[in-house]
Amino acid sequence: MLTNWLHRVLPRKSIRGGRKREIPLAQHNIQADELSFAAEKVITRLQKEGYQAYVVGGAVRDLLLGVTPKDFDVATNATPEQVRKLFRRSRIIGRRFPIVHVMVGPETIEVTTFRGGVVNSHNELGRIMKDASFGTLEQDAMRRDFTANALYYDPQRQVILDFHHGIEDIRNRRLVMIGNPLERYQEDPVRMLRAARLSGKLGFSVDKHTSKPIAECAQLLQREPPARLFDEVLKILFSGNAQACLRQMAVLGLKNTHPLLDALMPGGESDDNIVALALHNTDERLRADKSVSMGFVLAAVLWPHIRDAWQREQDAGMRTNAAMNAAIASERQYVDKRWGVPQRYSVTMREIWSLQPQFENMRGARPYRLLGQPRFRAAFDFMCLRATLGELPQETVQWWQTFQHGSDAEREQLICAAMQMEKTSTRQKRYRNRRNKQSKQEEL
Repeated sequence: MLTNWLHRVLPRKSIRGGRKREIPLAQHNIQADELSFAAEKVITRLQKEGYQAYVVGGAVRDLLLGVTPKDFDVATNATPEQVRKLFRRSRIIGRRFPIVHVMVGPETIEVTTFRGGVVNSHNELGRIMKDASFGTLEQDAMRRDFTANALYYDPQRQVILDFHHGIEDIRNRRLVMIGNPLERYQEDPVRMLRAARLSGKLGFSVDKHTSKPIAECAQLLQREPPARLFDEVLKILFSGNAQACLRQMAVLGLKNTHPLLDALMPGGESDDNIVALALHNTDERLRADKSVSMGFVLAAVLWPHIRDAWQREQDAGMRTNAAMNAAIASERQYVDKRWGVPQRYSVTMREIWSLQPQFENMRGARPYRLLGQPRFRAAFDFMCLRATLGELPQETVQWWQTFQHGSDAEREQLICAAMQMEKTSTRQKRYRNRRNKQSKQEEL
């Protein structure tokens, strides 16, 4: 019913293309040595055994844009079982459409068999439920999502096979869906999130026929498995341009897709300075090819909820540490269930949060105990993030920086100084309280 209605109100324009063009080296300038050793080895072995094999998808797109690919995918006419027999260190994964992971040294190459033009099973909304048919190179190119991802590079002949004017679209920095966009989104609603992620990450405009059905089809994402949506959330957060991706989601009308993404979008409930700073820092680290902790980023993303709950518990009379533990416990169902955060990340998040109150207690043996915590470094970096935004004084950051790297004697001096400052602060607070009490009595 929904499918029929969408067909009536939205255009069924198909993208041009489908005829194979061979783009020679002189027109694309991708050199074979730009491929990883593992990708070249897998392709060489497959071709030597008589199979077709190409680097496909995002790796070719990135090379054309002058970006070093993070990974290389290979497409072939060999079946998963045939690929598995050729490579000792390999395994078949996936149920809806089996693929093969081939391990070469520390690198894993994803090898996919060409998909056929016939889909085995759809649900009532047009969603692909089973897709295990294999096909030809031409059929596989038609089954790709965007023209920029439907490019096949042969390192032996040094040519790119382009079926849908993908190179032209890349040069024009334009994201174009292959086929009928409405039908493609119905087949796999996650393609809408990919459109936002790729256009935001690459700085591409979205073709009008590609973008038009998105707002109407966005509700289809609510039927997707939470785990699959969360994987797409992570790809957006770790795209290297997360803020641009989130802005693009708002432009395309992708609302009510996932609670975490909705909260992060401009005007959302987590539209907070610390979130913006965390995403900015993450983008900068990814561009510099530095490591990023998913648990740390998610701790920052969800911090506004924890911070507000922490303050409520303190206002109700709880001590600082107990208030934080209560805040984490009260928000746990919200974080784990509604946001769908896997336990491997939520454990890290809770450890980072639970250590935050302890940075404000610099007496006795407590700093030594905190320094020995496994998550101290992540918690310290998180505390620095908070201090940058004025949640803590910069003096606290300086104290802990000095304490970490100081000698035993220097650490003892820091603790003594901190205790003396606390005593002075306590006396001043008591003095102010007495003066206020006397003033009120005199007024009476």
